[in-house]
Amino acid sequence: MRINVQVLEDQLNHKLAEPLHIESITSVAGGDICETFKVECKTKTYFLKVHHPGMHTMLQGEAQNLRALAETRTLRVPLPVAHGQTGTYCYLLLEFLELQPAGSDETLGRLLAQLHQHTESYYGWFEDNWIGTTPQPNTKNTDWVSFWRHRRLAYQLNLAKHNGAPRELLEQGDCLLGDMDRLFESHLPRPSLLHGDLWSGNFSFDKSAHPVVFDPACYYGDRETDLAMTELFGGFSREFYSAYAESYPLDNGYQVRKDFYNLYHVLNHFNLFGGNYARQAENICQLVLSELK
Repeated sequence: MRINVQVLEDQLNHKLAEPLHIESITSVAGGDICETFKVECKTKTYFLKVHHPGMHTMLQGEAQNLRALAETRTLRVPLPVAHGQTGTYCYLLLEFLELQPAGSDETLGRLLAQLHQHTESYYGWFEDNWIGTTPQPNTKNTDWVSFWRHRRLAYQLNLAKHNGAPRELLEQGDCLLGDMDRLFESHLPRPSLLHGDLWSGNFSFDKSAHPVVFDPACYYGDRETDLAMTELFGGFSREFYSAYAESYPLDNGYQVRKDFYNLYHVLNHFNLFGGNYARQAENICQLVLSELK
């Protein structure tokens, strides 16, 4: 996507307290959903995410999520600077952080546990947001099972039906919708502040080896959902899990619930990308249903 430097600079200078002067904009790696750029100014460097104009609410929501995480003073995030849209794209300007792959996995686990101890009186969020480019409904609810049934699992299954998912997957998904209460007979989670999309591609470390997370899809819910996603695609160390468990031990039954929770993300991947994710979702349904017999 071609960025008109003057148009962007003019917009930003209407939004910011101090004017900036863009010297260069360079395309950089930074994600699969948005195009990303390094914006070098005379006094500072920024990270720019752009998408087509219809996705401005996604980037606006990301900015709000990042602020919510930053306010906890736990895991570091790239701070949002400004967001908006031109006639040809929407954008989110962020603090630019020099990242490195190595750092303290123990600190990552401990700080995630601290994040999860920030709680609310409800499950959900003050507004709907996005998981990837899929809308994520977050209507507040004081019943976690009802929230997960209607705002997470049923929502993704309805999308999967629209996207041509196999009949077997949809039938097994319906069975889980009916039987899922049994997973929570002895588990009443606190509404913890969640990152919401915590896979290995959404964390790194700054130059001081301090953990950094980004691309959140925040809401208040069962902290196990964040932990479950860390196991879905791998990339987190034993030191991370040990530090988390030492700081905030998990309840009994997590090993079954983690597969159930990860069904949401696998269904979302099917709805975004299709392919073999349908079979993976079906396997998870079969596994969880067998545990409920």
